[in-house]
Amino acid sequence: MVIASEVKGELARIHPARDHCRRAELAGLLAGDRMAGGVSTLDHATARVALQLAASLGISAETARRVPGGAAEPYARHHLRVVMDRAVIRGWSWTDAAACDRRAWLRGMLLGTASISFARGGPHFEWVFRSRARAAELRRRLVSCEVRAGLVERRGRQVVYVKGNEEVATLLRLTGANRALLDFETSRVGREVQNRLNRVINAEAANLRRTVRAAERQLAAIRDLASRGMLAGLPAGLREAADARRLQPDADLDTLATSLGVSRSAMNHRLRRLVELAAED
Repeated sequence: MVIASEVKGELARIHPARDHCRRAELAGLLAGDRMAGGVSTLDHATARVALQLAASLGISAETARRVPGGAAEPYARHHLRVVMDRAVIRGWSWTDAAACDRRAWLRGMLLGTASISFARGGPHFEWVFRSRARAAELRRRLVSCEVRAGLVERRGRQVVYVKGNEEVATLLRLTGANRALLDFETSRVGREVQNRLNRVINAEAANLRRTVRAAERQLAAIRDLASRGMLAGLPAGLREAADARRLQPDADLDTLATSLGVSRSAMNHRLRRLVELAAED
């Protein structure tokens, strides 16, 4: 099973080797609008990544309990805050970025403000924004990477979401969460195999129930015909079918047909005819 915290933990352990990739990841971390002067997160690993990236790029950064010059929102009072000058990434452009930088930016967005869930209802990633323009921009960038994303308004906030096995797998692959991707695919295949097995078992159980009910009707019809003295006067084929059914009360049509050396449809016709004759007055 994939655990959301392990996904962010794996992403936090990725250390981009090149400055431009580190700058792109930091730009992704700073792209949310939860905090104007840096990164605000509940995750210690994300805060550590923000500090490490800033240090590697020569950017002054420090942790703080509150945003300087502004009161924290109630929901954010326990967030870890990394304060830094955003001007260093202001010139970073998604349009001009290389593929590796775009992947690094998405990794930063996942680490920074994404809410990740792998509940039974299906995998679900989402980002919450105050600004509709920023939310729409993230959605466009995800779509440009062939990750289908939606945008809805919820309680006055703009929510970008990614759901569905294929979309989530693509996003994990793009951001370098290879272990999480492997666990996710393994879990998905396991569920699919289990679901197919359940369908086969249910189909077999349904077929068995139908066979048992049909056999009960046929045996009741044969007993009725025998008690009325009609069975002995029936054509040889019908008598053979009646004898085969009485000798093998639990057998299916294929087994009965094989025992008499006839086709399945012929056996089915004979047994159906016995039931029809018993129903006649």
